Amino acid sequence: MNIQPRLDEDAPGGFAASPGPIEQARYVCALGALASVIAIEGAIPITHCGPGCASKQFRALSGISGYQGGEFHVPSTNIGNTEVIFGGAARLDALIASTLKVMEAELYVVQSGCIPGLVGDDVANVVQSYQRRGVPMVFAETLGYRGTNFTGHETVVRAILDQYVAKRAGPTRKTRKGLVNIWSLLPYQNPFWRGDLAEIRRILEGIGLEVNILFGPASEGLSEWRAIPLAELNIVLSPWLGLAIARRLESAYGQPFLHEPAIPIGARATAAFLRRIGDAVGADAARVENFIKREERDYYRYLRDFAHFYAGCASEYRLPSEINIVSESTYALAIAKFFVGDLGLNPGVIVLTKNPPESEHETIRAAFRELAPGVDGDPAFEPDGHRAHQLIAKRRRVGEYPIVFGSTWEGSVAAAIGAPLIEISYPATDEVVLARSYVGYRGALQLLERAYTTVVRQSTEENPEAAVL
Repeated sequence: MNIQPRLDEDAPGGFAASPGPIEQARYVCALGALASVIAIEGAIPITHCGPGCASKQFRALSGISGYQGGEFHVPSTNIGNTEVIFGGAARLDALIASTLKVMEAELYVVQSGCIPGLVGDDVANVVQSYQRRGVPMVFAETLGYRGTNFTGHETVVRAILDQYVAKRAGPTRKTRKGLVNIWSLLPYQNPFWRGDLAEIRRILEGIGLEVNILFGPASEGLSEWRAIPLAELNIVLSPWLGLAIARRLESAYGQPFLHEPAIPIGARATAAFLRRIGDAVGADAARVENFIKREERDYYRYLRDFAHFYAGCASEYRLPSEINIVSESTYALAIAKFFVGDLGLNPGVIVLTKNPPESEHETIRAAFRELAPGVDGDPAFEPDGHRAHQLIAKRRRVGEYPIVFGSTWEGSVAAAIGAPLIEISYPATDEVVLARSYVGYRGALQLLERAYTTVVRQSTEENPEAAVL
């Protein structure tokens, strides 16, 4: 059980007073943005917080979100009663000095947690003393009671942009033709972020662009962050996460941004996405079309073979006709558009499990309109797992075969309605995820494999005679 903070963009950090407890929270606190720092090659987080806070945040994200692993070497002050009474600034100063002696990094990101915020430690002043000495270090106030790791992520990104990137941009800059910045999936929160970002990079490079992907193995690390001001376009691949960052960069550097609410899955969405990006940056139209043609040739060859199963095995296996989703908005939208728009499934219950700012609710709802021609989705904003399950269980179904895309926690409600469960969101404890991707051309094929393997397996377990021998 967790405490649900009420989002209010006028409140510090975007949050106001909590209305009460929730069950099965699908996020961690703002300090969990240390995972975003870990996802940047060459960066190290330094946490000023209570004992165990840092390790619990990262293990919650990395461990039960597809067992992703990761380099967890995070110095922490582990402050206690003494620091609550007398302040912890001196302890943080000593920790930073020790860290600089034993840990090499291109960038150190100091994050403060709940206790320093409550007792009023002047963490910024401690960090500024190192910045004045030329140490590449920034400070981000990621107080746990002010937000989730989603808002913490944007706080950390803003800190890096304002305190590190801006100081290295210089008074003059020359835009690099064809260079784009990607703002999309939240590292570690989404089990498939590494593979997805790699696929996004691949398809954009396929049409001739240079890509600052910024996070994960597909990124070149901090050299990409330093090149952010040189990009000619920021691409926000999310219903809302990253929009504030893109607006900030537009104000700071005059960079335009393109908002693509849905990460593309499948040939139809990916081709449309690439054409819009190509038009926005003036890419070589012939190269864009040639890349799409090559990718679609392979994609539709595989899909043709899948069609033999899809059309020929409907009588043997109970193929789903209704999709239900419990996830954060980025993946929920992408999955819904693919299965409703490309495969013709009916939209069932779509539950968004994080708390975006109230100001972004209408933007998100608008993104779920027109999942397919004449078919709208109506997402519910519900971070409480128990209430999310009630929404799915109480839906009236007449002749529908449901399928559920969600987390491990959705296993009970999926079983209750007789639906296969595909784990695509946090927490995911029945999946081990390394480089798997569900976006683009190749990711869509992997998603179909995973979904319909689960469908076949459940059908044969329920009725062994249904197996085609």
